[in-house]
Amino acid sequence: MGKHKAAHIVWDWNGTLFHDNEAIIGATNAAFLELGLEPITLERYRALYCVPVPKFYERLIGRLPTDAEWELMDGIFHRYYAEHRAACGLTAGAVELLAGWRSAGRSQSILSMYVHDELVPLVRGFGIESHFVRVDGRTGPSGGSKTTHMVRHLGALAGVDPARTVVIGDAADDAVAALHAGARAVLYTGGSHSRASLEEVGVPVVDTLEEAVEEAQRIAA
Repeated sequence: MGKHKAAHIVWDWNGTLFHDNEAIIGATNAAFLELGLEPITLERYRALYCVPVPKFYERLIGRLPTDAEWELMDGIFHRYYAEHRAACGLTAGAVELLAGWRSAGRSQSILSMYVHDELVPLVRGFGIESHFVRVDGRTGPSGGSKTTHMVRHLGALAGVDPARTVVIGDAADDAVAALHAGARAVLYTGGSHSRASLEEVGVPVVDTLEEAVEEAQRIAA
């Protein structure tokens, strides 16, 4: 596989393979409650979400949170999310798509901004770890872009050509990171962004993971 540099997919986790929208919104609103802010709907979240995350909060409350507010909100968010993620599952059809891509002799990996030490056992718990040549989560501060992480992730994948790599994610930042690293991207509407905000990025936008894989196969050919 490595010699021929077959097509490779880098999957995002939260909001893409892992359907955790309800836990994300609940965690966001728990953080807002601590500061006396009004709760946010999923629709408003998806219309305004961006990275770095403090910028997202600025869109919502009209100013950047102070360092102390950010630290407080970030801590509450992650505590709530950790408690409620157990009720979330994989996106419909994900297991079959992962198995099909692998059985066709192609490789795939995960790059997530979810903390690495929690991501790996979560992936393992769903019984899908063997489908991936590498699983990378975040090891530094939260709230930032995936761009530098993507360059490092692709650089660690032996025999993978960025030009034949497609990043599948649910956020504009996934596409930005992919293009920065010399890869392509397909964005999925089932997660953190609305279709309108994803279409502004200028890469293919799809409504299902099945469509995402079909598009990845086409553009990486």
